[in-house]
Amino acid sequence: MITAQAAGPFFRWDWVGRNLGAIWDRVVEHLTLTAIAIGIGLVIAMGLSLVALRWRRTYAPITWVTGILYTIPSLALFALLVPFTGLSTLTAEIGLVSYTLLILIRNIVAGIDGVSPEVREAAVGMGYTRRRLFFEIELPLAMPVIVAGIRIAAVTVIGLVTVTSIIGQGGLGFFILRGLNSFFWTQIIVGVALSVLLAVIIDLLLAGGERALTPWARRRGAG
Repeated sequence: MITAQAAGPFFRWDWVGRNLGAIWDRVVEHLTLTAIAIGIGLVIAMGLSLVALRWRRTYAPITWVTGILYTIPSLALFALLVPFTGLSTLTAEIGLVSYTLLILIRNIVAGIDGVSPEVREAAVGMGYTRRRLFFEIELPLAMPVIVAGIRIAAVTVIGLVTVTSIIGQGGLGFFILRGLNSFFWTQIIVGVALSVLLAVIIDLLLAGGERALTPWARRRGAG
């Protein structure tokens, strides 16, 4: 439970100390909302990307629709969803997932398209089926571009999670909203600083994961 604040310095370390449990709970909520959005967004984006790669005429309509979703202001989108899904986690996740799709689809398709035709021809000549070619050759080689998209989507979602505080699902955005309502700068700073820190940490972890999954890209860059 968040304890009340009293008039005092610009930043109250004593308030932080008294509310470490609540701060941790909000960090976990923030990460959970982000992970769910990225996970579901990646599954949907991969499916739509496979459709676009198989039937090229669908790529433009897919990116057009997901582009419209990406440009809708988050507050407006949540306002549109609330009458149907209420002030719920579902409302938050629908909005958050919609902002990942355009980024992920473009990077997945770009990554697969970037695989050398010579590599494909060599794999086909060795008897690779279309499915095996995709999962064992094209997808691993496209991984740097795909992970770059995931990194952008993750940072975007971490920032947007704070906005979901208006429907009671905001993670660290809870402190920002409450601080603005009470003019208590400590809560605002805690919410903003930890959101930025989470974005930096997640981005670094994904970058490290990319390097671990694609050692050949690192060697090629060194060469």
